[in-house]
Order: sequence, then structure tokens, then C-alpha cells
Amino acid sequence: MAEKFSTLAEEIINYQKKNDMPDTALAFNLHISVERLHNIKSMESQPTPDEKRTIEQFVR
Repeated sequence: MAEKFSTLAEEIINYQKKNDMPDTALAFNLHISVERLHNIKSMESQPTPDEKRTIEQFVR
């Protein structure tokens, strides 16, 4: 049974689909590691307030 994605994870995934942007390019633009981006998208860990703000500003 799949877990429900967080709003932020959904926004990241939708942005990547819309812009055909792989994780490496998005992580580079966000100035975070690909591993950190994966953890945020998979909800393995929560983003810091700064990471959340940066991601939201970029994908919106």
C-alpha cells in the first residue's frame, strides 16, 4: 500500500514532470545533494525550513 506523498514531494515531482528535469539538474539548481533531494521526495527525512523555502520558491 503506497503512502500518501507530502504536498512538497508532490510539487517537486509535478515540477520535474512538467519541465522534464531529472533529479541531478533539480538538485544542482537547489544547491542540495541528489541524495538529499531523494530523501525529501521519498519523505525519508523532512526538509529544513531553509530547504523547504528554497524548494517552494523554485518549483512554484
